[in-house]
Amino acid sequence: MSKRDDLIAKYAADMKDKLGVTPDMDLLTKVVIGCGPSIYNADGETVAGSDKAELERIRTNYLMKKLGLPDGPELSAAIDKVIAKYGSSNRNKYRAVVYYMLCMHFGKQAAYA
Repeated sequence: MSKRDDLIAKYAADMKDKLGVTPDMDLLTKVVIGCGPSIYNADGETVAGSDKAELERIRTNYLMKKLGLPDGPELSAAIDKVIAKYGSSNRNKYRAVVYYMLCMHFGKQAAYA
């Protein structure tokens, strides 16, 4: 297996264990590919749920640019909901998992078609 395949399997297991969700593996793979090289960097692979600047980057760069969502308070609310569901005590909130959950929350799977 490639390093990317190993990471996809790790993210899928994390979703099952911590979120109780069985991911759509095709969509998860596309989300992981969309994250680019950041997933191979320990700092870039995870999301700091308490870092307001990072959450703002997710809102603007992912939700608005990648998924094409209009700006509004529901974007920040969705990020907060996903971070809360992932667990504030969970130190490893994987970027690909957060992006996957946000994509599913907004029903924007077509962005990866």
